[in-house]
Amino acid sequence: MREIPIIEKMVIFEGGNFLNLDLMENSVHIQYLLSNRQDSRWGLTVTTVGCQQIAPHESYPPKKHPTRYLFSAEYGRVLEEYQLIYIARGDGQFVSTSYPSTRLTGGGWFILLFPNEWHNYRPDSETGWVEYWIGFTGTDMQRKIENDFFEPRQPVFQVGYHEKIVGLYEQAIEVARNQQAGYQQVLSGIVNLLLGYAYAEHHNVQFRRIHVTEQLEQAKRLMQENINRNISCKEIAHRVGMGYSRFRDLFKQYAGFSPNQYQIELRLQSSKQLLVNTDLSCAEIAYECGFDYVSHFNLLFKAKTGLTPSQYRRRMSGQGAKSENENGAAE
Repeated sequence: MREIPIIEKMVIFEGGNFLNLDLMENSVHIQYLLSNRQDSRWGLTVTTVGCQQIAPHESYPPKKHPTRYLFSAEYGRVLEEYQLIYIARGDGQFVSTSYPSTRLTGGGWFILLFPNEWHNYRPDSETGWVEYWIGFTGTDMQRKIENDFFEPRQPVFQVGYHEKIVGLYEQAIEVARNQQAGYQQVLSGIVNLLLGYAYAEHHNVQFRRIHVTEQLEQAKRLMQENINRNISCKEIAHRVGMGYSRFRDLFKQYAGFSPNQYQIELRLQSSKQLLVNTDLSCAEIAYECGFDYVSHFNLLFKAKTGLTPSQYRRRMSGQGAKSENENGAAE
């Protein structure tokens, strides 16, 4: 596991000024960041990023923790922003208004803090912990919540320790320190990638616990390798060693599609490539992609794209756009 390097200064950016605070033994990097109106239009802006190593039996939070974010491990706190915290190693606990007190053991946990939501967390005195954080606001995050990707009732994600996650936080710290033109947009991208890891890895851990990941991945490979064959979902379930009902339910949770819908999506994607990159007729493409009837292919394709296969081919070849431009010029 990567060690956080010991440093001698904590650098805080607050109100446009850098403040250097002497540290004793802790390794801490904190940046307080400003954003302008144009940054806000990007959809997500970062307000703080940093990391700290809490040694066993050390007080928490550290005495040098900035006043704006200071909280009591006894009483908790409320923030005006989102924060995504990654506990890389160590044990501790977390509780919030919407989530019961929970033990976090072994490291590898994300904690997502929500604005105006009381919360409290602390490392165990016996272990301490290593934590990374990044704070942010913006309409992009609000849309994710509105679409049920995240919610205050599920703020904790067990993902395990990953060097790539630590690397992203370290990259964010470096970007925040340099603050070159466009740094808020770069930080926004890092936040979205971290949120993606929190969401995806948490779900993958659940499937690994019940030892079905390899079977579900094998099922996906079978569908991808047999696009042009009419292989049934029941046959696929049998070949991966699962009962069909269980396979159907788990596959939908894992892939986001039912097995049948996943097959259809694969075939439609393959048909798009053939329409653009070959001279095969629409009927030939339908059969090549495993559709028994051309009419069924046409119906599904139009439902998915809003265009018939022939219309899609013309548009993607440039003929449709050329025709529209010529008509516009004539008018």
